[in-house]
Amino acid sequence: MKKFLVFLFFLSQIFLNACTQENNKDTDAPVAPRGYRNETFLKIAYAMGFLDLIETKPAIPESILEYKDITYKQIDSIDLKLDIYKQKNLTKATPVLIFIHGGGWSKGKRSDYLPYLIDFAEKGYVTATISYRLSKVAHFPAALEDVKCAVRWIRKNASEYGIDPDKIAVIGGSAGGHLALMLAYTSDNEFSDECPDSVSSRVNAVVDIYGPVDLTTPYAQNRPESTSFLGKSYDEDPVLFKEASPRFHISRDDPPTLIFHGTIDSLVPVSQSDSLHKWLNKAGIPNEYHRLKGWPHTMDISKKVNNYCQYYMDAFFEKYLRSGINQP
Repeated sequence: MKKFLVFLFFLSQIFLNACTQENNKDTDAPVAPRGYRNETFLKIAYAMGFLDLIETKPAIPESILEYKDITYKQIDSIDLKLDIYKQKNLTKATPVLIFIHGGGWSKGKRSDYLPYLIDFAEKGYVTATISYRLSKVAHFPAALEDVKCAVRWIRKNASEYGIDPDKIAVIGGSAGGHLALMLAYTSDNEFSDECPDSVSSRVNAVVDIYGPVDLTTPYAQNRPESTSFLGKSYDEDPVLFKEASPRFHISRDDPPTLIFHGTIDSLVPVSQSDSLHKWLNKAGIPNEYHRLKGWPHTMDISKKVNNYCQYYMDAFFEKYLRSGINQP
């Protein structure tokens, strides 16, 4: 049976990748790593040891300073916290990358993005990761209000951590991608009543990694994650589903957007990102879309996919943070 599964696996990959390039002959930029016909074959690859995964709990390098458990907001007897990472030898104000974890708005933790936090801190950025109220604690817009407050706290306290308050990017995956987009596409005075700091929550750039964009689609309406997040069904309050969808907040002054999504994502359909790309183009918002054939939800846990994403994130941040373009 084992030999038969291996045979099926290799046969499927030959079929899928017959016309796939291994490298880009015209530039040094990498092409998307080869994916899988479906999630079954991906699981076979993992079981057979053919799929290399990133280290999800890397050690903190000696060159990196870690500021843990910083309270940025207190509400309803809850201390909401964030962590910050930076090189010890940073001597000037530096762009900050703020990561928002996923988990269907109901679970997950800010340390989930530790691999990204360390990697980008080693590249010279200040990185931060934030907690927010999950759906079992408070319904929308609580989580969005929290991430807005976190950005405001970081901007207000930027000088203490060597952060340039005018160069902020927000990055999220899955539910975190949704919150990152909502934060980026809504104005300072939307969903911000609970923030104690009066500074702006606007950001210079946003990275969406397989995040839901339109909660009004029939599929999204009926997902338990959506109803738990919003606290109501679509029939009870269709306007609420619209208000909680990044799609309906897009305007021409929104920040540049980088999108990653796999075509065999069985949790958040790739059509969500397909549509986002079209809507951003229509609004005239600079955006870049990487549609990775044969990769599922949480695809960036694969070393190859993670390396690919980081390559294009590097270029994106270089353009919109390092160069000073698109100041809020």
